[in-house]
Amino acid sequence: MKTNASGVSSSDARTRDSSRRATGARILALVAGCVIGFAACSSAPASNAGAPPPAGSLAPATAATPSSDPTGSAVGSRGASGIGHVFIINLENESYDVTFGPGSKATYLNATLVPQGKLLSQYHGIGHASLDNYLAQISGQAPNPATQTDCAKYIEFAMTATVAPGQAVGTGCVYPASVKTIADQLTEKGLRWKGYMEDMGNDPNAPTTCRHPAIGARDSTLLARSGDQYATRHNPFVYFHSIIDSPACATNDVALDALPADLASLAATPNYTYITPSLCHDGHDTPCANGEPGGLTSADAFLAQWVPRILASPAYQQDGALIVTFDEADQLGPNADSSACCGELTGPNTDKPGINGPGGGRVGAVVLSRFTTPGTTSTTAYNHYSLLCSTEQIFAVDRLGMAAQSDLPCFGRDVFDRPQGA
Repeated sequence: MKTNASGVSSSDARTRDSSRRATGARILALVAGCVIGFAACSSAPASNAGAPPPAGSLAPATAATPSSDPTGSAVGSRGASGIGHVFIINLENESYDVTFGPGSKATYLNATLVPQGKLLSQYHGIGHASLDNYLAQISGQAPNPATQTDCAKYIEFAMTATVAPGQAVGTGCVYPASVKTIADQLTEKGLRWKGYMEDMGNDPNAPTTCRHPAIGARDSTLLARSGDQYATRHNPFVYFHSIIDSPACATNDVALDALPADLASLAATPNYTYITPSLCHDGHDTPCANGEPGGLTSADAFLAQWVPRILASPAYQQDGALIVTFDEADQLGPNADSSACCGELTGPNTDKPGINGPGGGRVGAVVLSRFTTPGTTSTTAYNHYSLLCSTEQIFAVDRLGMAAQSDLPCFGRDVFDRPQGA
């Protein structure tokens, strides 16, 4: 969410809106009755194994047995259509028509990356504000009242049950170890992941890796500071005990400064690379705390600096795919958009994922890969759960949370339309 002229974030304002918080009675009713259209309740997370792929998608495979999609695209240990390295860059708070429409300030994105890749013109966020979208991308968890307000306090998620598809029932920020992420899945499969967070190491009084508040403390990164524009809420990995309680958090959740060395060789590049710019360079703030213009101008400059390094890396050139997208559309103002797509389910913990509507609005995405035809467009509707599902299919692991929704569209031959990378 953007900050106003007085420096108060709209997420803080919504925190004070008690009408948007789920009551204890509603949670109990959900647990007892398994309402909101979910199939069953249990005391442990439901397995998503065996969930059927949507028609036309790249079919999932197990680690032991490669399979293929209905059109014959091989899915093996290297991933769907041969992809072995996925790079994701998240930018902030812009509706599709602002980013990709006439007069957009994102000139590098539109004039260079779109012609080199495939534009997903109907790609949507899943909610408002920021944090719930990031969590959806790596875990498939739907919004809850705390994550909808960007977790101003870093509190435990009070989990009472699980409902299908893999949704933790309750509210709070830091999910128990039983709630898994794609990072956990890749680790279990012997594959490597890393999150690269710009400005994470800039505060001399804070950790330089795996940076987050103490449990129960207020998040001091809700507003940018000159010289330190890191935002905890844009680092989804630190909201899961399965990650922060592991030594892997310190080695895998790192500052962006570590990326160039990791890109230098195939052996050093993770299979899954998740990049979060600072509050200035993701376009969140306008202007920035350090005096930069912010918005799409600074976000576009970030892409122009970092995307060429990714595209030149041995891992990307061998079998990589880069996805550039935005967490959510504008929630307020003339370009406000809280629309949804893809049969998005509400989830057990909120009435409306988009607060003012059913979703996070249309934001668009661009996919670059030698397995994708450049200069083309897919009009298939996708969202952040689709991104998770697609990544899980690439690495042949089970679907988590809302990514297991049976009719969810996952990237198929409309996106990865050059299976041999010709």
